[in-house]
Amino acid sequence: MEPKVNVSDKKKSAWLKIPHTYTLIFIIIIFAGLLSYILPAGEFDRVEDPETGKMLVVEGSYHQIESDPVSFFELFTAIPQGLEKGAQIIFYIFLVSGVFGIIRTTGAIEAGVYKGVRALEGREKLLIPMSMILFSIGGFSMGMAEESIIFVPIGIAIARAMGFDAVTGTAMITLGAASGFFGGMLNPFTVGVAQSLAEVPLFSGIGFRFVVYIFVLAFAIWYVSRYAFKVKQNPEKSVIYDIELKEKKVETSSIDFSVFTGRHKLVFLVLISGLAFNVYGVFNWGWFLTELTASFLIIGILCGLVGGLKLGHLFDSFIDGAKAVTFGALIVGFARAITVVLEEGKIIDTVVFLAAEGISHLPQSLNVIGMLFIQAILNLFISSGSGQAAATMPIMVPITDLLGLERQIAVLAFQYGDSLTNSIIPTSSALMGYLAVAGIPYERWIKFIWKLILGWAVIACIALLAAVALGIS
Repeated sequence: MEPKVNVSDKKKSAWLKIPHTYTLIFIIIIFAGLLSYILPAGEFDRVEDPETGKMLVVEGSYHQIESDPVSFFELFTAIPQGLEKGAQIIFYIFLVSGVFGIIRTTGAIEAGVYKGVRALEGREKLLIPMSMILFSIGGFSMGMAEESIIFVPIGIAIARAMGFDAVTGTAMITLGAASGFFGGMLNPFTVGVAQSLAEVPLFSGIGFRFVVYIFVLAFAIWYVSRYAFKVKQNPEKSVIYDIELKEKKVETSSIDFSVFTGRHKLVFLVLISGLAFNVYGVFNWGWFLTELTASFLIIGILCGLVGGLKLGHLFDSFIDGAKAVTFGALIVGFARAITVVLEEGKIIDTVVFLAAEGISHLPQSLNVIGMLFIQAILNLFISSGSGQAAATMPIMVPITDLLGLERQIAVLAFQYGDSLTNSIIPTSSALMGYLAVAGIPYERWIKFIWKLILGWAVIACIALLAAVALGIS
């Protein structure tokens, strides 16, 4: 006899169901188009910074211009334009996923993970904190975001071997980096840019930021660990339980992963050496996605060859790895279309201007909180940290001056507002990239992460109020 289903519960679950990822993004694209009919078109004057080459907003220069609403057809042309603008990160996702397809075919990752799990047997609780602390260092020192994508497949393999799920594996890599990004003590791309624009000493306030970083990271470790061990105890608690079941069926193989062969060791040697070379390239030669992608192609081919794959099999594995992320990789381009619509409608600067005006009319005690949430909202439209700093700091700094607040407060509000939503907004290339690689639908990720974002928001609000009270400069 089948169990009776409560009709009201069924209606409630249907009401709470989050739309399909592409549906959600398409709704936002339409909303952005409608805004171009409602908001007045406007722009700031901009001048080039001779030191950085960045275009900076001129204070008090906002003015309205001729309205240019986005037409119905332009809503759809924005999507291929978004794909074009996001081409670098999209192809990075495809190619890096293809490379990991090659490496997985050699059996080295599974065999290495199996060996590592045996070594950690009885000490599983150390895995998540150690991973998140390690990647947080990359977050606060070099602004690690898109770069974390390459480690996601390894994190997922380790997590699954420990009895967790793909969400845990993804979170312990990416949310570790995000926690460090939130702290931002030595991040040149957000804190560095914002402080230079605010004309405060570079990386000043590092002690205060470090204390906040500890709270942010500790909360994230607790949150991810709590979820992970719930899933380990009861796999049905996973937000991607159905996907994990399918993955287990797909991963049936005749390879004995309990044997870590000499070829496997060679594959790992090439992989680890390649990753170390990439890190060196990022820090010393200014490498970014194009150079990292090229390096990964070399790493993948070498790993395939030393792993015993023939060229034909090697490239079949590459194609299989790339095909697996088609759903998620294309989301990056669709998300970029939102920004394209706002730019075509000439209302991005209007959104920034109205946000700044709204803050200036808040009660004194709420100004700093208003700055935080305005920056968090603007991050949906200007997802580049350095780009958001260049657009908003010249406006936010005069507001803090008028309110009698330290300019460092404006930097902190930008930093925390920018970081707060990076792990949940659909316009984040890094988020869409690692979800694509992990095979996690965006709506499932929201179910997992929204409480963490809420907790981080509380920490950020307390931190800003404390900064004002302490007079952090």
